Order: sequence, then structure tokens, then C-alpha cells
Amino acid sequence: MINLLSNIKIAVPDKIFIKDPESSDLGKRIIEHGILLIDEIGFDNFTFKKLGNKIGSNESSIYRYFESKHKLLLYLTSWYWAWIEYQMVFATHNVPDHNDQLSKAIEVVTREIKEDVTYTHINEIVLNRIIINEYSKSYLTKEVDSENKEGYFVAYKRVVTRLSEIISNVNSDYEFPSSLASTVVEGALHQHFLKEHFRSITDCGSDVTPTEFFLNLTQKVLKTASDGTK
Repeated sequence: MINLLSNIKIAVPDKIFIKDPESSDLGKRIIEHGILLIDEIGFDNFTFKKLGNKIGSNESSIYRYFESKHKLLLYLTSWYWAWIEYQMVFATHNVPDHNDQLSKAIEVVTREIKEDVTYTHINEIVLNRIIINEYSKSYLTKEVDSENKEGYFVAYKRVVTRLSEIISNVNSDYEFPSSLASTVVEGALHQHFLKEHFRSITDCGSDVTPTEFFLNLTQKVLKTASDGTK
């Protein structure tokens, strides 16, 4: 996968940024250290001034790339979901059995993340923690509808749509493939959060992974739906 992805640029909607951070060393440092700083202090406490101090650059230089920290968060979340989408495509490509496709797709969107050395300025493990802890802050805003129209969430929606299509391939009679797909994608983040912070209210942990839970859930839902049509 590393060789396949090495020539692929993860596409982020260009309206999110003022200047593409991938176009310069400073931009890449903004992304690299922005991820580390948000993970360290949380998005609410994160500021461009603090980031500038970290990278030894003026706060104003960061504003040349992003007009606000909200746009930086949108960039990071968009990059993450586009990266997940590529992994899903490669994991399911040339897999003829629809059930196997579904299992591989669910594994991609629910598993514990490992670092991808293809992108040296992005630590995907740390970025995944940000997605688990902070992703909802990118869309729980008054501007969500207008930002959605601008295409800011297109990568996330493509992941859900791809999973929904695979679900429909497994059982074309199932009436709620998009709802099930979005439940798996969002629920995986929630279960990862619960197993780290509220262990008493989840069965996921050292013995049961979110992947195992959602594979079990999806298979039983689709089997029940299939049995009901007979």
C-alpha cells in the first residue's frame, strides 16, 4: 500500500485553505506541528500564536495559509477522511465477494490506526486521536449548512457513501444502508472514545475491538433483514 499511495496526493477542498500547505516547507510544518499541538492541549486551547511559537514563525505567517483555526481543523479532518477513503478503495479493490468487501471496508473505518510512513509530516496515529476527540467540532457549528454546500465535508461523505454502496451490494433489500454506514463510521469514533475514557459503558477494550463489534452488528443486521425478506 505504501508504494501505491506514494504517488497519490490526498485531495482537500481548496476553499478550506488560502494557500495549499503542501506547497511549502512552512505549510507542512504548520500541519505537522498543528496536529501535535492540538493533540497536546486540545482544540479549544489551541491558537495560531501558540503554534507560531512552536514552529518559530510569526502568527501572521500561519494566517497566510488558513483564515482561522476552524479552517485548519476542517483541513485536518478532510485530509483524514480522504486518506481513509484511499485505504478503503485499496482494501476492497479486486475483492470479488461482497461480504469480504464489507468486512475489509468496516475494518478500515473502525480499526486502530497505524502510522503511514508515506506522509512524513503527518502522524496519522496522533491525527486519529484528534478525529476521535475533536471531529464533531468541525461540523457542530452554525455554519455547517453553508460549509457543506461549499464541499468541506465531501471526503467524509464519500467514505460513508462507499460503505453504504458495499452494504447494498451485500443485501440489496436492506432499506437503510446509508444510516447503517454512517452509524458504523461515527460509532467507531465513539467506541474508541468510550474505551479510553468511559470504559464502564462499552464492551470494547483489550478483549473486544470496535472492529469486532461493528462486524458483528452489521452482519447480524443484514442477515436479519435478509431472513425477513424470505
